Amino acid sequence: GSLVAAVLAHSGRLDKEDLGTRIGRLSRRGEVCNMINKKYNEFLPSMQSAEDLVSQLEGLSSNIDLLKAGIENEVQQDLNIAVAEFTELKQQLEQDTLVLSILKKLQEFDTAIKEYNTALLEKKYVTAAQQLEKARSSLKMLESRKGFELKILKALGTELTVQTQNMLYHLGEEWQKLAVWKLPLSKESSSLESVMHSELHLRTVPSKEDEIAGPPVASVLQAFAVLGELHTKLKIFGQLLLKYILKPLISYPSLQPFTEEQSDVFILRFKSEEPNLDHSSPMEVFDKIKLIFEVLHKYLLNVPLEQPAEDKKNGRVTLAELLGDAIWEELSDCLIQNCLVNSIPTNSSKLEQYVEVIKSTEEFEKALKDMQFLKGDTTDLLKYARNVNSHFANKKCQDVIVAARNLMTSEIHNTVKITPDSSVALPRLPDPGAGDHLKMQKPSKLLHNNTVNLENETKLSQYTFSLPTCRISSSVEKLMELAYQTLLEATASTDQCCIQLFYSVRNIFQLFYDVVPTYHKENLQKLPQLAAIHHNNCMYIAHHLLTLGHQFRYRLTNILCDGAATFVDLVPGFRRLGMECFLAQMRVQKGEILERLSSARNFSNMDDEENYCAANKAIRQVLHQLKRLGKVWQDVLPVNVYCKAMGTLLNTALSEIVTRIAALEDISAEDADRLYSLCRTMVEEGPQVFTPLPEDNKNKKYQEEVPVYVQKWMTFKELMIILQANLQEIVDQWADGKGPLAAEFSAAEVKSLIRALFQNTERRAAALAKIK
Repeated sequence: GSLVAAVLAHSGRLDKEDLGTRIGRLSRRGEVCNMINKKYNEFLPSMQSAEDLVSQLEGLSSNIDLLKAGIENEVQQDLNIAVAEFTELKQQLEQDTLVLSILKKLQEFDTAIKEYNTALLEKKYVTAAQQLEKARSSLKMLESRKGFELKILKALGTELTVQTQNMLYHLGEEWQKLAVWKLPLSKESSSLESVMHSELHLRTVPSKEDEIAGPPVASVLQAFAVLGELHTKLKIFGQLLLKYILKPLISYPSLQPFTEEQSDVFILRFKSEEPNLDHSSPMEVFDKIKLIFEVLHKYLLNVPLEQPAEDKKNGRVTLAELLGDAIWEELSDCLIQNCLVNSIPTNSSKLEQYVEVIKSTEEFEKALKDMQFLKGDTTDLLKYARNVNSHFANKKCQDVIVAARNLMTSEIHNTVKITPDSSVALPRLPDPGAGDHLKMQKPSKLLHNNTVNLENETKLSQYTFSLPTCRISSSVEKLMELAYQTLLEATASTDQCCIQLFYSVRNIFQLFYDVVPTYHKENLQKLPQLAAIHHNNCMYIAHHLLTLGHQFRYRLTNILCDGAATFVDLVPGFRRLGMECFLAQMRVQKGEILERLSSARNFSNMDDEENYCAANKAIRQVLHQLKRLGKVWQDVLPVNVYCKAMGTLLNTALSEIVTRIAALEDISAEDADRLYSLCRTMVEEGPQVFTPLPEDNKNKKYQEEVPVYVQKWMTFKELMIILQANLQEIVDQWADGKGPLAAEFSAAEVKSLIRALFQNTERRAAALAKIK
């Protein structure tokens, strides 16, 4: 330190204070070095002990390696041998345990079969059945052991099946003694005579047996339940009960149950009484069915049974409940279809009386529930009875549609005469209420009085809105009456029923629109009279449809009063239906007329006798056809329609004759005379086909008005004049295009006739020059 200080001082860098500081620091460093030396001296012994410990560990590691090598070479081999021996012993133990359990199950099976045989001999059927089930359980356990199949199992299964069938045979024998059926030999078991020979014998149980071994019925049936055959046995019994007892009692009103009790048997048979009606009332049917169930409940079915846990939660049920589950659905459907359906009223006035049927149904179900045939829920039978309003509407609508269709498919040619004075069988509506009085006054007055009072007191003819006199099918008149009666029924029904009946009436007319033209298609095409009657039928229906909805508008439910109660939309369709049918018949008749006139050889060369005869025959055939049509349409079509139709057909014939004669290029004098003769026949006899009325004296008026209905009548008469006139007369008839001839023929047609009738001379040329 002093040396350093000297050096620094010598160098002149440090002053005295710096030198002292430096010296202090150096002295402290010396103290640190002394401390380090002290710690080092203390560390040396620890280090020496650690080195000793390392040497010991190295020795221990070498010993461990030697020990491991020994274990791997000697101990591991012995251990593997021990594990193998343990595994083998374990497998042998498991196999011995399995064999022991199988032997135990075989012992249980053998014991169960022995106890079964003992119980069967003593007629302890429940015990025997339980032992069989134990044997079956043991066998199932044996069969479930995979990889351990025994040939004996197949033999055991066969033995179990044999014993089960043997047990069922004995139970069946006992069951047949308890319930004996005596059925008719005839295969037609559904006939009344066959049903009368059906009997059911139920064995009554002596009281002594009850004390000793329990009721045989309970024993037998409990055994069936244990074996799982009770449902099958009850199903067979239930089907016999339905077929030979319950359903016949429902279907045949004359059939009455008859009971007879003897010392050890109760007999149920039938007797026949004269029925008052075609169908029994529900009350009578319910009483009969209830009697049958009471007998069965007393002598056979009032037996409590222990059911397996998987079948019944409570494990206990009566035989009556099981039988009810088996047959009630089918019995209920039969009661509805063959009893309640027939009891639904056909008139709304009888609906109030149906309360008795509903009450009787409730009592019937309550009685069955008391006997435990039924459970507590409301059945379809009672729901059906309570829903009588809906069923009434459905039945009424169905009956209406069926009646309507029967009318539509009946013969059309049975007719009645309709006149403006006819009193149509319409129902008289009840007097409207005070609120509806003003609304109903005019429609009612229009319906019954056929008059309308206008504000200025001017009166129209009473026939202004009437259907003209004609004939319609009696079936259509009945159909319209059916529609009115149905609507009248709707006015007294519930809202829902009212709506259904209203739309049923609409369906009637829509059905008519579809059915009649199709069903009577062939006759309407072939028979002119039927086509005319169908035309009238459609117009008659359309006539009533105009006011049908209005007449009932304020009597129907409010839903229909807002404009929905109308039939006016059907009117155009019915008018079109009638017109299309009649026009199709008119086209057929026109075709026949033209076909007959086509055999007239174009009315040419009438000087040839053969041609004249052919033309004359054609004219006669046409007149005959028209006269025949006039007769078949007489008193059928309205007069105005009749005259228009006959006028159209006669006009077709005259127009064809005029066209053919006007087309001739050469007409000799003799030809002209003969053509005139043929035309005169048409003019003289043509009007005679107009016979719209049966009274001949009344037809003269319409025969005189032929020119009104036959468009070509005057044309035909002008043609006759030309055939007999000279050139000057023809020119006079033309009168410079202002005469009657000019009104019917064109100038070209007149010139053509002049050229055909007259030779080419100056006079003809002068006459032709004036025709322009």
